[in-house]
Amino acid sequence: MPSISERLSAKDHLAVALDFPNVTEAIALVDRLGNICSWYKVGMELYYAAGDYIVRQLHDRGFSVFLDLKLHDIPNTVAAAVRSVSQTGASLLTIHATGGAAMMSAAAVAAASPGAPRLLAVTVLTSMDAKELANIGIEASPADEVLRLAKLAQTSGINSFVCSPEEVAMLRKNAGPDSLLVVPGIRPTGSETGDQKRIATPTKAIADGASLLVVGRPITRAADPVLAAHSILEEIQEAIEQPIAG
Repeated sequence: MPSISERLSAKDHLAVALDFPNVTEAIALVDRLGNICSWYKVGMELYYAAGDYIVRQLHDRGFSVFLDLKLHDIPNTVAAAVRSVSQTGASLLTIHATGGAAMMSAAAVAAASPGAPRLLAVTVLTSMDAKELANIGIEASPADEVLRLAKLAQTSGINSFVCSPEEVAMLRKNAGPDSLLVVPGIRPTGSETGDQKRIATPTKAIADGASLLVVGRPITRAADPVLAAHSILEEIQEAIEQPIAG
C-alpha cells in the first residue's frame, strides 16, 4: 500500500472486518457490498473456521486481504507461520509486538521472501485502557506503551503498526510517511462503542495520519450495510481532500 503522503481513493482507506463464524455469512456480506471497499479483514474467528479458503476467495475476487491473526509465540513458530501465510495471497499480517524483539526479527526475516505479506506490529489493543494495562502490570499510559512497543518493532525490522485512533498522530510523527498505520476502533458519529475504549471517527483518524481504517460492526451489523459503508466513505473522502498536516 502506498504511503499516506500519496493520494488514494476513499475505498483504499477502508477495510471491512469480516467478523463472522463461517464463510457463508462472510461471503454474503461481500456480495452485498460489492466493490465498495478494496480491503477486507479476516480475523481469528473466521480464519479458524474457514482457513486459507476464505483468504483465497477474497484474493481471487480482486480484494486485498488483511489477515489479523496477531501471531504471538516463540520466534521459530511465528516465522514458520509467516512463511505459511505467504502462500495464501494475504497482503497484511499482524503479529504482537509484546512477543519481543527476537520474535519480531524472525518474523521480519520470514516476511522478506517473495509473496510474503507486509507485517504489522500490534501495539496496545483498542479494548484496553490504562486500568486494563495496570491489571497486567504495565504502569505506563496506553500512549507511552504504544510508542515503546513501536520503537521495539522498528529495531526488529518492522515499521508498520496497528494502533488505536488516539495514537495515530504520535506514531505518524515518529514512524514517518512510509509507515502503514492500520487503525481499528473506528466509530462514525452516533454509533455504539461496543467493547472498544480508544476510538475516533473516520474523519479524525484519517486527518491524524491513518493509512487504513478497520470497520466492523458499524457496517456489518447495520440495518443497511451498503448505506453504512457509503456514509463512512464520505467521511473518509472529506478527510483526504484536506491538506495533510505537517
